[in-house]
Amino acid sequence: MTNPFFSPSTLPYSLPPFASIGDDDYGPAFTAGFAEQLAEVEAVATDPAEPTFENTVAALERSGALLTRVEHVFFNKTSSDSTEATDALELELAPRLAAHADAIRLDPRLFSRLRHVYERRDALDLSAEQRHLVERLVDEATRSGAALGDDDKVRLRHLNGRLSTLTTRFEKNLLADTNDLAVVVDDPTELDGLDAGAIAAAAEAARDRGLDGRYVVTLVLFSGHPYLASLTNEALRERIMQASLTRGRRGGDHDNRELVLEIVRLRAERAELLGFASHAASVTAGETAGTPEAVSDLLGRLAPPAARNARAEQAELERVAGRPIRASDWAFYAELVRTEKHDVDTAAMRPYFEAERVLHDGVFFAAGSLYGLQFTERPDLVAYHPEARVFEVTDAAGGEVGLYVLDLYTRDSKRGGAWMNPLVSQSALTGLPSVVVNNLNVPKPPAGRPTLLTLDEVTTLFHEFGHALHGLVARVTYPTFSGTNVFRDFVEFPSQVNEMWMLWPEVLANYAVHHETGEGLPQRLVDALIASQGFGQGFETSEYLAAALLDQAWHALSSAEAAAVTDVEAFEQEALAAVGLDLAAVPTRYSSTYFAHTFAGGYDAGYYSYIWSEVLDADTVQWFEENGGPTRENGDRFRSRLLGVGGSKDPLEAYRDFRGRDARVEPLLARRGLA
Repeated sequence: MTNPFFSPSTLPYSLPPFASIGDDDYGPAFTAGFAEQLAEVEAVATDPAEPTFENTVAALERSGALLTRVEHVFFNKTSSDSTEATDALELELAPRLAAHADAIRLDPRLFSRLRHVYERRDALDLSAEQRHLVERLVDEATRSGAALGDDDKVRLRHLNGRLSTLTTRFEKNLLADTNDLAVVVDDPTELDGLDAGAIAAAAEAARDRGLDGRYVVTLVLFSGHPYLASLTNEALRERIMQASLTRGRRGGDHDNRELVLEIVRLRAERAELLGFASHAASVTAGETAGTPEAVSDLLGRLAPPAARNARAEQAELERVAGRPIRASDWAFYAELVRTEKHDVDTAAMRPYFEAERVLHDGVFFAAGSLYGLQFTERPDLVAYHPEARVFEVTDAAGGEVGLYVLDLYTRDSKRGGAWMNPLVSQSALTGLPSVVVNNLNVPKPPAGRPTLLTLDEVTTLFHEFGHALHGLVARVTYPTFSGTNVFRDFVEFPSQVNEMWMLWPEVLANYAVHHETGEGLPQRLVDALIASQGFGQGFETSEYLAAALLDQAWHALSSAEAAAVTDVEAFEQEALAAVGLDLAAVPTRYSSTYFAHTFAGGYDAGYYSYIWSEVLDADTVQWFEENGGPTRENGDRFRSRLLGVGGSKDPLEAYRDFRGRDARVEPLLARRGLA
């Protein structure tokens, strides 16, 4: 049979033919994709004609169609529904993919041709997007080592290949250890405080593991757990927290400590080979921040007041608890204090957050109000897993926009967290539309039971849908700029902006309806929820900043300094103590051995991006508040000047075009209680 990747999909919107794709198809498709792109690149490199934008830059942008098709599908598969076969293949592919990228990126003939076009860009009749593409490609090639000598390139290839293997292994270890450490509960009385839906989901998770009659609490990606806010049983809260905190550091096959040390050492060595003082300097040189010093300046301004606020919050929680509290106690007593101060119990709101209502009457409703987008489920289109649903997206005039795939539920074959991936990337050059997927990890209830979301899960759905919108509505010519292919410290901006609509009055009133009575969320609770938005910001800001600063600390090391680090736990403690965030009751959001963002997920030396982007986000929220909220006029402005340009424009220039000025930090400081 013909490999389903060998020719473009004939399905609507070029949706991959998932019904025809098996695990055995990926390997041959990658092998053929490597060969096809290398042949295409060789034709560019050996073209006897003078380098032009069309025969060099555009030709490179057209190359690799088969490889792109299989990569998009495969890496979504390995993150959302992995198998033993795909896990093994991913480990095998990691160094091959790195070598393939280096074969193109480090080819001196290609670099010479790109430089020729770059040096003549003022004389060429280039559009703004074309000029930006030329400049971006030359900058990336230079920072990636294209100008190095042959011996240094040999070493660089080795480093890239080894790092690709290590980061892939880190992710596999983390998934396996997260599954192994899921907390099994025998006595249902230990689950006191959870609602019936959460208990049913824990029973369903146990049945999926062959543990009928018991209950399984699966772990989330970050250090805490949503159930800690509700469980009255102190011992169970502590079991869950300790299981989470010990991931990747228990010894055995899934221990990530040695991987962390080797990854840090190799990244530092590679940075110095490329002419940078540290990996952080190498990364930020290609982001809007520009330097690690700019990142340190922002994080350093925020850390002391955040820690101060967290300590004040801890004193208040201990007043209610009547004793010192541990990390496993924080969320529980925070909810008690929130209720005492603001008369709001977020756990009691779950019956008003039924997933279908949140999706259709909240997330989709807001997108319709702002951008005129309409979402129609397409059960005739098959996704990669039975739980993944496909929606067709059209504009106000009925024109085609793309496909949106939602994969809501957790499972052992899915990595933790929540994310957006492209399955097909829009580009006028290739003629492809946009198909994007959102993955979340919501516990699945038994058949026939409604899926009731926590407040945090509602926030996550709005957040990830912001990434999906970015991928859906961006309209660019060249694949390099498609969708969310923007600077890492800008990519979180649209998703964070989209969070504002979950509590916007007309949006909230449209979806927050009791799943049994049809009663809207009482205005008293709405008012209390809004009034309590600033509550707990000391904890939230401190746990985030601890992770961001830990990421920076690892990647600010020189190669000599990295080689001297032998104890992961000791390094963490020293790094957090240095910035005053070594708070026992406020563990870092991600500790090193399960910090997938930085050791497997592409946010290395870039986890600061969330709060860096939040400066823009808070400033944008202020603009929407001042200009009438989710109106079509406001949405069209935001779409045309920010979402719609993808990566085809300098992001800060695009922001100035939207806002009329640079972003100001004051709205963020006010939001976080740090003013």
